Amino acid sequence: MNSIHPVYVLDTNVFVEASRHYYAFDIVPRFWQSLIKQAENGRIQSIDRVKDELDKGGEDKDELKIWAKNDFHTWFASTDEDTVLDAYRKIIEWANGQQQYMGAAKEEISRGDNADAWVVAYALSMNYVVVTQEGDQPQARKRIPIPNVCKAFDIHWIDIYQMLRNLRIKIC
Repeated sequence: MNSIHPVYVLDTNVFVEASRHYYAFDIVPRFWQSLIKQAENGRIQSIDRVKDELDKGGEDKDELKIWAKNDFHTWFASTDEDTVLDAYRKIIEWANGQQQYMGAAKEEISRGDNADAWVVAYALSMNYVVVTQEGDQPQARKRIPIPNVCKAFDIHWIDIYQMLRNLRIKIC
């Protein structure tokens, strides 16, 4: 990770939780403008698998879906690169080898349409920081949280608030 100017890769829940709760489009439009500005500056991005999850969720009138399609589409990076695919395979092999997690948790993270492992794989292959609203859950069994995967692969992860602080984003 470039500690001077790290690049942040955003998980689906960062977008969804922000739009549905604390940074709703009609309440804090500057938050969304700030994401675009930081993306233009090369500091944040997400991946195609996150975009796919955003496309699946919500109605066609969903503001987040429209924003992702019209305003942020340029910064959903492809996961089809060999380095990302190699990192993804390592993550899935690791997950399936963990006795701590139940079979359903391993199946969930291994689904190709689940962006979680892909976000971590992209960050691993690019040496980026993962941004997720999931918390560290060392005792988890029914689900494999992103922070648990990040820890296993020594990938730095933070939540949206820490990213905003690190980027010195003011939305007021």
